[in-house]
Amino acid sequence: MSRARPAAGGGRLVDVAPERLGAWLDGVADRHGAFDVTVEGELLRVTCADSTTLELRAPFGWEPGAASPLTAFTVAARAPRRAGVLLVRRGRWAVGVFDGADLVVSKVDARQVQGRTAAGGWSQQRYARRRGHQTDAVVEHAVETAARVLGPHLDGLAALFAGGDRLLVDTVLGDRALTGAAPLRREPFLDVGEPTKVVLLATPGQFRAVRVHLVEPHERR
Repeated sequence: MSRARPAAGGGRLVDVAPERLGAWLDGVADRHGAFDVTVEGELLRVTCADSTTLELRAPFGWEPGAASPLTAFTVAARAPRRAGVLLVRRGRWAVGVFDGADLVVSKVDARQVQGRTAAGGWSQQRYARRRGHQTDAVVEHAVETAARVLGPHLDGLAALFAGGDRLLVDTVLGDRALTGAAPLRREPFLDVGEPTKVVLLATPGQFRAVRVHLVEPHERR
């Protein structure tokens, strides 16, 4: 489970691993009393006896079935799905395809980008132009990598998750070479550092998690 963080409108956001969801909800019931469950679109809303509320969002979406909503939600959250991951920051990018938490294929690469300069005038402008050209080259190479890694798996991808520099990610996914991948993009936007192999391998902890908005009575605004 991730560290809780403040949520807009009050309460906290918590990411819960799908394998731990049942035990985590049992703990909620122990602390806040029995709860009622309702469905609001893709959200599962839980209201506890002490008026604590939880809104749960499954990582890949879900649809209620014949089983109880809580059972259907839990089963959907645990189901192994194939997902693509695209991480881009200035000078470095990583692309991978996962089956559940297992990495199937990946590519991590880097390209040097000119650092900042304290010089002014024409020199500063020259460096700015150079950084712009180098950033364009990063985007171009990231597009090529993403197309090569994701392309053969597009038909089987349930979602594409992105992280790093949002502007660069948007630019990469806006390229026509990735028109088949862009519509698969799904939140959350992954909070990552430099896109290395180690960082890429850790992303299932974020994109597979059930996002929970928890509001206790004293946190309600």
